[in-house]
Amino acid sequence: MRIRLVLALTFCALTAAAEPQKISFARVFPNAGQVGIYIASADGSGEQPLLDNPDIDYDAAWSPDGATIVFTSEREGSADLFRVKPDGTGLERLTNDPAYDDQAAFSPDNRQIVFVSSRNGGFAHIWIMDLATRRSRMLTSGAGSDFRPAWSPDGKWIVFSSDRESSLPSAEGRWERLQLVDLYAVRTDGTALKRFTEHGNFTGSPKWAPDSQHVLAYAMTAEETLANRRFHPDAGNDTHLVSIEVSTGKTTDVEAGPGVKFDPSFVGNTIGYIRKDAEGPGPGVYYVDGRSGPKGDIRAASWSPDGSRVVFHRRMTAPPITWHKTFSRLPGYELTLTSIMPSFNPSGDRLVMVARPINGVHGSGIAISATGSNTSEVIFRDPTRNVLGPQWSSDGATIMFGIGDFNAFFNGFHGKFLKQGDRAEGGAQIASIKPDGTGFHEVTTGPNNNGFPSMAPDGKRFVYRTFGANGDGLRIMNLETKEVTTLTDGYDNFPLWSPRGDLIMFSRQTHGNYAVFTIRPDGTNVKQLTFTRGIDAHMAWSPDGEYIAFASSRMGYKDEGTYTDAPQPYGEIFVMRFDGTDVQQLTDNQWEDGTPTWQPTGTSQKKQ
Repeated sequence: MRIRLVLALTFCALTAAAEPQKISFARVFPNAGQVGIYIASADGSGEQPLLDNPDIDYDAAWSPDGATIVFTSEREGSADLFRVKPDGTGLERLTNDPAYDDQAAFSPDNRQIVFVSSRNGGFAHIWIMDLATRRSRMLTSGAGSDFRPAWSPDGKWIVFSSDRESSLPSAEGRWERLQLVDLYAVRTDGTALKRFTEHGNFTGSPKWAPDSQHVLAYAMTAEETLANRRFHPDAGNDTHLVSIEVSTGKTTDVEAGPGVKFDPSFVGNTIGYIRKDAEGPGPGVYYVDGRSGPKGDIRAASWSPDGSRVVFHRRMTAPPITWHKTFSRLPGYELTLTSIMPSFNPSGDRLVMVARPINGVHGSGIAISATGSNTSEVIFRDPTRNVLGPQWSSDGATIMFGIGDFNAFFNGFHGKFLKQGDRAEGGAQIASIKPDGTGFHEVTTGPNNNGFPSMAPDGKRFVYRTFGANGDGLRIMNLETKEVTTLTDGYDNFPLWSPRGDLIMFSRQTHGNYAVFTIRPDGTNVKQLTFTRGIDAHMAWSPDGEYIAFASSRMGYKDEGTYTDAPQPYGEIFVMRFDGTDVQQLTDNQWEDGTPTWQPTGTSQKKQ
């Protein structure tokens, strides 16, 4: 009997240890079903879906013989390449790697494809696959990322866009990074790499002319790469199409009229391109000879060899989600997409999140959802202000959050920090509410912008960040006495109190980057945990305080930002130990993933 009992207890312990860690996070765009591939006549008539769309399909490319179409899909988990006939039959998977594979283009003899992959170290570089053997080899490497490759008609060269010479500078008055991109050519054996555009702005999506001497591309200023990654860019950010001689870099403008134009292609005796802005005739496919094609929010297009048909992916309407399982690179972690800035209650059966604004700029609220449910209930909304950063207290009785304009978060890219005082944004306060929607009251007062509160495990104090006339940095307030103590000075953000109570982590701007730090609640032992270029932020503690989940831009861009419709077309979820060691990457895609939260499971939380 005793032996059986010991074996049973051992089995239970192993089962508990093997239970995956559960992390939920938000993705700005897209939801499942929000991006799909369509096929139509070149003039837009006869449009129909290429395939059923169980998740998201994108970036289709027609073969030179017209017999097949290669595209990217996340229908099986990670972003992989698939091939299908134009009538939607004969679907087959070409890649099966946990890394990101995308942006395929055919060789002129139909036997190979060139594509973008992050499978060697996480950065986007150019690879070549033999379609008969499915063997792949890496073509480019080094610093930075490479995008949108195209094979020359004579079969000798591949052109692509790249940010390998960019320092990823921040946009004016913002934290998002600009995308400085140049065009490069390389032989198919990886030799003779050369840049043939002037560095400092953006030139992207090269396509070869039939003479294998010139490429067609689209261009804009560096600052416009921020504006033009929006869903519908503001007026005044027009791009222009260019023809470039690869050997000399000589550039000639291609007359195509106004608008945010991108993804140009030679189509018979004309040039087709996509227009993204909503001005004039609106978004869709257009031709420089004055004709038009499919209309709507199209993001990539490829024409049949005779130019009579076009395959493309478009942005579609899809219901918002609060619970959708998604792919994880590591089997020990179970990932779920949810809404903005989620936080679980102590038992892990409910989560609070930010409900989207009701009038575009104001009215974001607090929503609560049951774990596993795709419905939520808004328990609080102020139509004249916004809610940001809700966090559940350790006893589950209170939800604390920031309330104010938060112009930099909710007003597109129009909220800027051009001078120190701009961060106050008219002020914001810390408020609290009960999970049933009662008991709302504002805890802080004054002119400063206060936000991102996190309560201590004992429920007596909370930490928050503040910007404004009364100083910047992190503060701790005693809820009983209302006494406020200064923890740090400077541009620190996203503070979170450890479940063990011994540490507070936060993101700090340092040397132009954002890094994760920890500090003791008494202000001692400040420690920097991350040291990468870019942004490390949006952190979350594991329930036992042993691990940290966070979002990072350290892997850089994986595509030209014009295609993604994401404010930050980068951002992967990582985990590390509380001391900054054992860093592991969980997501690998071209979308903006952020604001992770760790779900309590009721069993041992320590990652084995």
